[in-house]
Amino acid sequence: MQEEQQYQSAASRRSFMRKALALSVAVPTIGALGGTSRLAQAQPKPLDTHYPDPHVEVLDDRFLKLRLFNASVERLATGMRWAEGPVWFQDGRYLLVSDIPNNRIMRWDEISGSFDVYRHNANFSNGMCRDLQGRLVTCEGSSTHAEGRRVTRTEHDGSITVLADQYDGQRFNSPNDVVVKRDGSIWFTDPPFQSGNNYEGHKIERTLPDAVYRIDGETGVVTQVEGNIAGPNGLCFSPDERLLYIVEGRAKPNRLVWAYEVRDDGTLGKRHVHIEAPDHAGVDGIKCDEAGNLWCGWGSDGSPDVNPADFDGVMVFSPEGEAIGHIHLPERCANICFGGRAQNRLLMASSHSVYALYVNTRSALTL
Repeated sequence: MQEEQQYQSAASRRSFMRKALALSVAVPTIGALGGTSRLAQAQPKPLDTHYPDPHVEVLDDRFLKLRLFNASVERLATGMRWAEGPVWFQDGRYLLVSDIPNNRIMRWDEISGSFDVYRHNANFSNGMCRDLQGRLVTCEGSSTHAEGRRVTRTEHDGSITVLADQYDGQRFNSPNDVVVKRDGSIWFTDPPFQSGNNYEGHKIERTLPDAVYRIDGETGVVTQVEGNIAGPNGLCFSPDERLLYIVEGRAKPNRLVWAYEVRDDGTLGKRHVHIEAPDHAGVDGIKCDEAGNLWCGWGSDGSPDVNPADFDGVMVFSPEGEAIGHIHLPERCANICFGGRAQNRLLMASSHSVYALYVNTRSALTL
């Protein structure tokens, strides 16, 4: 009887060890296939596995030299309500992006693939960029009377400095997009977009017209550089900074991208229409690459009688303003930036998600 009990005990131990070994092998296998492991979660997810990616449409042969044959459009992260203002931190290999209705800034890490909150209560931040010292510059579109509606700088120690919160004694409407020039000056747009609802800010009574402003890099003095524009939105400089492109988001009948001459004294000269969007198309954030091509966040203008999927994504225009490529996305793209190790990865903040595509060009300005 004692020998039989010993045999059963040993058999039970062997059975337990076999089950434990099987479980230890099965868990990582399930994780790899089902996406439950951290490694699986960190992998970008291509929208299509074919090469060339059918989401990358060539409208003109000039786009072929910008397209990489074996690069896919990938979704990096999702879970936002309205993604805006992406900015790349090369030294930390991470992306910051505004999630406006949730009043937060999110952080995507290129190394780990993690996607976490960088800043809560971000004053309904919108456009962001870096200054010449690598500090974060943010357009805060909140419409509260105590905070927001301003342009701020996050110092290296994490403290926040207000760069501009008013012009001519009046509070801004809702600063939208921002860009830094090589002389250290900061240029930003101030449309009414976030001042008319309680979803992306708070309703207010506006006291300033739509305008574009410049903050002097040495004195900090704020000047208005353009006041004759309806709903100024995205803006960026040409590679040589002799032109400033500004989106007129409420131009009629179609949205426009203006090209302004930039004078040495920090004022703007003559302007001409660089791009007129087709009927029902909406232009949002814009960036220039090193060759002068303009990459534009794209979607519909919200008209109920059009299919938004026909527009969603990023449109690419030649330096002459001619459409040469369309990167199709399953969501409307609000704004973009270049990032990655070689600054050749197009990062697209698109409604609920962030997408990426390696391209054969780089940003016009790398910080």
